[in-house]
Amino acid sequence: MRSAKQAYPCTVACDGLELRLDRMAPTHEFAVLELAQSLPAHDLLFLSRDISQPEVVAAWAKAVREGRVATLLAWHDDAVVGCIAIEQEELTWSPHVGELRVIVLPALRCKGLGRLLIQRGCALAGELGLTKLVMQMTTDQRAAITVFESLGFRGEALLRDHVKDRDGRKHDLALLSLDVVPGTSRSVPNAAFARGVPQ
Repeated sequence: MRSAKQAYPCTVACDGLELRLDRMAPTHEFAVLELAQSLPAHDLLFLSRDISQPEVVAAWAKAVREGRVATLLAWHDDAVVGCIAIEQEELTWSPHVGELRVIVLPALRCKGLGRLLIQRGCALAGELGLTKLVMQMTTDQRAAITVFESLGFRGEALLRDHVKDRDGRKHDLALLSLDVVPGTSRSVPNAAFARGVPQ
């Protein structure tokens, strides 16, 4: 059974705060950059690129315009306070897989916004016809990993010393995934199989 496609923009309540969810447009580039530059440097390690750099966000906006990255933004007044993005690579052997990225302003963490954005991202993945979502983060981000696991994501691999922070310290990277039912908002928890991945 296919679920109705979510209409955006829409208003949601998050811990008593009214937020607006909307799809990212290229004109939102600077608002996204402001969010990225307000994040602690360690939070950026789960992304493949440093989105605090203007040229990286410009490339993100270009990918949105070209339909290669679907992005939802959470707005409070005129500021972006969170976002979720799904990147697809249609010309690879994995066109059915989307890479999920989630960003939440530190002041709004532990208030349900991250969980809400992940759920909306899973629904969006179904709308896009994807059958699998993958995401990555450093293994010391236990609170975030717990949220993803509570929504059905499971560890698939552990890449040791895979990312290096700005101070030159290396960190292990956990890869988690979730199976998605195309055309719906349903997802199916994956079975973990990699040794050493935090569960």
